[in-house]
Amino acid sequence: MTRKLRCHAIVLGVTVALTLAGCGGSGDSANTAANSGGLEKTNITVGALPIPDPVSLYIANAKGFFKEEGLTVTPKTITGGAAAIPAIENGSLDISQTNYVSTFLAVSQGKKIKLVADMYQAAPNTFNIMVPKDSPIKTVADLKGKTVLVNNLKNIAQLAVTSQLKVAGLAETDVKFVEKPFPEMGNTIQSGQADAGWITEPFITANQSKFGFRKLVDTMTGQTADLPIAGWMATEEWASKYPKTLAAFQRAISKAQQLASSDRKEIEAMLPKYTQIDAKTASVITLGAYPSELNANRLQKVADLMLEYGYLKNPIDVKSVIAAPAAG
Repeated sequence: MTRKLRCHAIVLGVTVALTLAGCGGSGDSANTAANSGGLEKTNITVGALPIPDPVSLYIANAKGFFKEEGLTVTPKTITGGAAAIPAIENGSLDISQTNYVSTFLAVSQGKKIKLVADMYQAAPNTFNIMVPKDSPIKTVADLKGKTVLVNNLKNIAQLAVTSQLKVAGLAETDVKFVEKPFPEMGNTIQSGQADAGWITEPFITANQSKFGFRKLVDTMTGQTADLPIAGWMATEEWASKYPKTLAAFQRAISKAQQLASSDRKEIEAMLPKYTQIDAKTASVITLGAYPSELNANRLQKVADLMLEYGYLKNPIDVKSVIAAPAAG
C-alpha cells in the first residue's frame, strides 16, 4: 500500500521540464526476430510525461527488465495523453502514456486504441485544486465565474474538477477551463491570469513552497476516490502487428509496477533521473498507487463517470479497449 506523506513547506526550487523531445520516431529498423528471441520489433519509442505516474518505465529500463525481454526502450517526453494519440497513430511513438478519460473519449470518436498496461491510480491529495494563499476563493462554490487551469481540456483533469463542482451545486459551464501545462500553472495563477488550477505532484509541493498556494479541495474524493488515472496505450494495428513485442513490454512494466508498489524508495531514487524533481522533494511528495495489471471493473468506473457527465454519448464496455494480457 502506497505510503501517503504530508507535504511540508520547504523551500524548493522545483520545476519540471516539459520540453518536447525531437520529433524523430522509432522507425522500422527493428532487429530481426532471429536475434531477438522471437520479438517482431526490439527497439521501441515510448511516450511519457516527466511526472511520478510513469516511473515504472524508467525503473524497468534501469533494472534491466526490458533488456531481459529483448527490448530496447527509448522514452520520449509528451505533454499529455490526448496529445500523444496522433503520435501513436503516425508511428513516431510505439506506445504512450495516456489518461483513461482521453482514451475512452478517443475510442468513442472512432479511434482504434488499445490499453496495454496500467500505470497510476489516485490516492488522497494527489490531484488537488490549488489557489493562491490570499485568494478570496474559500470553497468550491466560490469558483463560479472563475478561470480554472487544467493540463488538457476534456481529460481527467476537467472531469475531476467537474465532479467537485457538482458536489458544490455548480455545473461544468459555471467555470472557465483553460489549458496550461503543469509547470506553467503556478506562475499563471500567481500573476492573476487564472484563479485556480488542477495540480498534481510534484507541482503541488512546488507551488506550496514557492508561492504558498493552498489546497481548495482534493478532487479524488467521493465519486472519484481511488480513480484509475493513467495507463499505457498503443494503436489496435500496432498491438496486432507486434504481439510478442507487446507481451514483452507488458511483462517488464508489470514487474516494475510491482517493485514501485512495494518499495517507495525505488520511486524516490528514480524521479530525479528523468524529471527535475530533486531528491528532497521526491521524499515528501504524495504518491498514488501503481497497479500491476489492468482491471476492467476499476476502469469501467471511469467510463461510467464520463457517461454521467456527458463526456460520452453512449456507454463503453472497457473490456473491448483492453489488449490481451502478456503471456507467460
